Amino acid sequence: MASGRIPTLVVGGGIGGLTVALALAQQGRRVHVLEKGAEFAEIGAGLQLAPNAGRVLAKLGVVEALKEHAVLPARHVWMDALAEKPITTIEFGDAFRRRYGQPYMVMHRGDLLSVLLDACRKNDLVTLEAKRDVVAVDDLGDAARARCADGASYEADVLIAADGLWSHLRKIVHDDEPVCNGYVAYRGTLPIADISPHAGPDSVLMWIGPNLHFVQYPIRRGEVFNQVAVFKSPSYRPGYDGWGGYDELEAHFSQACGYLQDCLKLMWRDKRWPMYDRKPIGNWIKNRIVLIGDAAHPMYQYIAQGACQAIEDGLCLAQHLGNRDGDPTAALLAYQAERSFRTARVQITAGAMGSFFHMDGFSATTRNAMMAARSPTDYAPLDWLYGHEV
Repeated sequence: MASGRIPTLVVGGGIGGLTVALALAQQGRRVHVLEKGAEFAEIGAGLQLAPNAGRVLAKLGVVEALKEHAVLPARHVWMDALAEKPITTIEFGDAFRRRYGQPYMVMHRGDLLSVLLDACRKNDLVTLEAKRDVVAVDDLGDAARARCADGASYEADVLIAADGLWSHLRKIVHDDEPVCNGYVAYRGTLPIADISPHAGPDSVLMWIGPNLHFVQYPIRRGEVFNQVAVFKSPSYRPGYDGWGGYDELEAHFSQACGYLQDCLKLMWRDKRWPMYDRKPIGNWIKNRIVLIGDAAHPMYQYIAQGACQAIEDGLCLAQHLGNRDGDPTAALLAYQAERSFRTARVQITAGAMGSFFHMDGFSATTRNAMMAARSPTDYAPLDWLYGHEV
């Protein structure tokens, strides 16, 4: 049983939870983080961090530590997955960095979490506890109480729900469930020596085709090439768990170029990741309980902004709690007002871009021609996303 009331309790020790904890502590606020798992760790492999997240991490003083683990790609290349031909490129060079203040970074998810975790451990105002499975939260009006499976209980002035896509705390403010679109992802790694001649060791490649895409980029200081294969399963239906198997993956990618079919042989076969999001909601608050990250706005991975938006949330919420230290309710409302439209736009755009990437036939031909017509340094369409300041 925890003694006394905690100023801020964070439920969930992932990227969003540790970002908000670090941001709060740097403002002088004591914060307690509960993680369900046996340790603070991230499942998965590669992660893309656009400059909008990089600027937040720079403000928190951890971006240079991240660069020791990351790769700073020179470009993002869209490829035709059937024809094995480039479609268009975004250059991430000097002009990009001057415009947005930070580079585009790719890294292992675990490396990002480790850097955030190390920064939190070095701050005396952050308390971290693993193996704390929060099974219920009580709304006390001017406080909230978290009750754990092992009987531990924590009362806080503000409770931040950072418990991810499958958040059960979200039900306190909105009763819905994650929605699957029938797409599933497989992941794996590729030796650097085997990468595509289209890539080079410093590019992000996005191969697109009919109801499929394939992402490749280097991580771990360029020592490993991360791969993600995504396709729409023909056997998907709600309530059925046998869909999206590896045989379906191979069958669907049989239409792709030979290089991608060879890359597919190195994918991990023991785990698949069905793709989910939820519809945007306008309310993330119940008195002193507030949602951040995927608990508030889970989104498809098509524009690589899930972690970025959780990082933005963390700084924004900390700023508002710091600016309105004596009025947590006003702080939470201000945070929601600033973030809800922004994240809804990102969620909707992510879904739309999935449809755009997965076109077939004449629609795909038209899409490719339109994309090919743009300049590699035309950043104006990205300004709303990468240029956003919390």
